[in-house]
Amino acid sequence: MTHPGQLLKKEKLYAGKEMGQNFLSDPGTAQMIVDRAKISKESIVLEIGPGLGALTIPLARRAARVIAVELDRRLVPLLNEELEQEEIGNVTVINQNIMKTDFKEIAGEGRLVVFGNLPYNISSQILFRLVKERAVIEKAFLMFQRELATRIIASPGGRDYSRLSAVVQYAADVGFLADINPGSFFPKPEVHSTVLRFDFLASADMSPPMEDLLFDVIKSAFSKRRKSLKNSMAGGELGIEKPVVIEALTRAAIEPARRAETLSVAEFKALAMAVWQIRQEV
Repeated sequence: MTHPGQLLKKEKLYAGKEMGQNFLSDPGTAQMIVDRAKISKESIVLEIGPGLGALTIPLARRAARVIAVELDRRLVPLLNEELEQEEIGNVTVINQNIMKTDFKEIAGEGRLVVFGNLPYNISSQILFRLVKERAVIEKAFLMFQRELATRIIASPGGRDYSRLSAVVQYAADVGFLADINPGSFFPKPEVHSTVLRFDFLASADMSPPMEDLLFDVIKSAFSKRRKSLKNSMAGGELGIEKPVVIEALTRAAIEPARRAETLSVAEFKALAMAVWQIRQEV
């Protein structure tokens, strides 16, 4: 691969700060990520934000097909040139916002393996989208700023545990893949990065409407995270008053004075089911 700095300089382009662009520039790091992911030659890969192809090239050499979704239209011709130079023909580059991409259409009859070096400003939004689309996603390997990765894998009881932690851990088994130092990127960021692995799970005991309610319950609980659950969840987007909140918490065997950050995923599920039952009784 050609160094991103050389490609950008040649075309008189720059890394867009507004898009959070820090291009992976070390081929060894890119190959290490692909090697550790252990994807098969039958895999259909969806790459989010391929940039200038650092991951795209080793992915294409390992997978059956790669669909690379790139928002920055300036980069698309450069990426296609790199792929042509490397004699790679199994990559389709799409100039599109990943938040508007039709995952089901890309997956067809199969399930996708998703890769991406995610910009910090929309990492959470993309991850929530993947959770929603996980019926057609087998697994994902995503790079985050280390601070956000810590929040994603955090356990209940600490300040790092958040709405994002609970939603993602409900929908996937999450594990560490690799730490990446700033020197592996161009331009060099001021933060370290971490790659996480997500093995997405189907929900055996929650219907789609109940799952939507679960996500609303988690969001409501964390909306005022310094307050007790009986206060943070009263009113707001769930539209239930304090007596109903207390009744739901009691049915779920959760002390109303607890805070959202202390609840496990199993407890959030029990609480959502209790809210569901109360609504059915009205």
